[in-house]
Amino acid sequence: MSDENAATTPAATVLRWMALAIAVTMSLYHMYVAAFGPPEALIFRGTHLMFATTLVFLLYPFRREGALAWRALDAAFLLAGLGLVLHIFFHYEYYTNRIIYIDDLTFADKFWAVVSVIVVLEGTRRVIGWALPLTAICFLAYALNTQVKLPVLMEQVYLSTEGIFGQTLGVSASYVMLFVLFGAFMEKSGTGQLFMDFALSITGRYAGGPGKVAVVSSSLFGTVSGSAVANVMVDGPITIPLMKRTGFRPPFAAAVEAVASTGGQLMPPIMGAAAFVMAEFLAVPYAQVAMWALVPAFLYYLAVFFAVHFEAKRYKLAGVPASELPRFSAVILARGHLFIPILIVLFGLILGYSAPLCALVAALSCLPIALSRAATRAGIRWKTVLEALDEGARNALAVAMACACAGIVIACVTITGLGIVFTQLVVALAQDQLILALILTAMAGIVLGMGMPTTPAYIMMVALLVPAAVKLGVHIGFDAKSITPAAHMFAFYFAILSAITPPVALAIFAAAGLAKANMWQSGFAAMRAAAPAYIVPFMFVYEPRLLLIVKDWATDWLWVLWAVGSASVGVIMLAGGLFGWFLSLASMWQRAMLVVGALCLIKPGLYTDIAGLGLLAVVAVTQLIGLRRVAESAARP
Repeated sequence: MSDENAATTPAATVLRWMALAIAVTMSLYHMYVAAFGPPEALIFRGTHLMFATTLVFLLYPFRREGALAWRALDAAFLLAGLGLVLHIFFHYEYYTNRIIYIDDLTFADKFWAVVSVIVVLEGTRRVIGWALPLTAICFLAYALNTQVKLPVLMEQVYLSTEGIFGQTLGVSASYVMLFVLFGAFMEKSGTGQLFMDFALSITGRYAGGPGKVAVVSSSLFGTVSGSAVANVMVDGPITIPLMKRTGFRPPFAAAVEAVASTGGQLMPPIMGAAAFVMAEFLAVPYAQVAMWALVPAFLYYLAVFFAVHFEAKRYKLAGVPASELPRFSAVILARGHLFIPILIVLFGLILGYSAPLCALVAALSCLPIALSRAATRAGIRWKTVLEALDEGARNALAVAMACACAGIVIACVTITGLGIVFTQLVVALAQDQLILALILTAMAGIVLGMGMPTTPAYIMMVALLVPAAVKLGVHIGFDAKSITPAAHMFAFYFAILSAITPPVALAIFAAAGLAKANMWQSGFAAMRAAAPAYIVPFMFVYEPRLLLIVKDWATDWLWVLWAVGSASVGVIMLAGGLFGWFLSLASMWQRAMLVVGALCLIKPGLYTDIAGLGLLAVVAVTQLIGLRRVAESAARP
């Protein structure tokens, strides 16, 4: 039976309605919890996983072809996903009273422990592919080849809150689900069109305008979606053809969209799912994580924006004609009120309300705000609410399964002491040099993140690599605590950059497909466009002021401005050196001076800043003289 015929059978129709009902119920359950408070951790996380596995095995069948032949296998996995959670729920009092690692496991405990691993690995594979499940299998194999006994490993993975039902799954249930729902409601209210029109109105007419539109719109949408690939698939179909039409090479157009979309996870106030995990790991309010990310996100997008600008100047790429662009005032008057839900989240976090509650209130406000104006009312019906609830649950599945699978990795790391082994290995290889430890951490983070979403990549970096950076860099900063957020932000940053770093770069795959460009050429173009962004994490480790970490704001605010200013000039100079343009076309010696000057400015310190600014002055003056000579020769009769 063909896919088309299978999709119209009564059984397929029943499955679609069942998936819709479960997805809507999942969303409503999490909204209720955000409003009235969660149950006990194991109950809440178990319910979240039960919803997630049920939807995964309904929506992601083992085989698309011959659905009837494989339906029994999907049903078995679905029932197994229910059973592994219900087994704990039905014996909840027993599990809360037993002594972990002391009381023997029953046969049922061992059976469901094995089932839980199989279900989580298979569910994760169906949603995000093989990368994370294979990683988890490697860690399980390592644990089984140590002195850890099998029953202890089973208990760690299944019956403790340090495995599948651990902190990472708790973050998915508490935070990610609500913000993904918020993103779904934002999309249904027409905010995506607002972001695109807003970006077109402010940057579209300038040199390389479509590329700058991609940077601005992707940063806005990315902070809501929290997914690089999702951002590419929403913005890319509009921005990539527009860039190609105005002269951008297809690989560079794909690179710009992928890099801009990836940075959305770093963009406050909402950021990506891994930011919520960081807040949980560091036991700080989410608003604090957003504050730390503010300057690094600015530097990231500043680097990408000027990469587009210099590329456009070098190849004389014009913007979009003004007659084809929306007017800024018209955009704000017609759709500007759709920014209100984002402002609700921002001010709610500033006032100290919990992040899930802020996301809930903002999500509930999206459609009423859209309905308040005729320009944004079209297309919103009662079904729109169901569609948003449905899409919110579906979009949360990848993070939910990734967090559950990452829990298996954390369980193995914790029970075997592998984190200590990795720390000792990194420290030994780095020979007590922080810079070498950071380079090793960055490289390992990109490798660990290949083919994975940001969240599990960041979780594994925290478990395996961050302790080494903390151990070698505890003297960095103004106090003993300031290195911890720097180390975590470093890991978070490179977990994000793994999405645009070949050979396995998910955001590049998506963008290159839309641009009909070679994946490898797009990947290297992305690394070139984002080259300054690869250096930004090293900057804030050595200069905590870039994370807005200071002793006393009353006395240090000027130093913060200096640090941000010098770093900003540094990333612009590096983009100029790499793309061969500053005020005009740069010669090889000018490009070399721009790169060296950029590295001087990027390294904190008064003397290096003076050297960098001096090199900048030399390049700027020589280019200004050259431009003046060209103008004079053109003016001669």
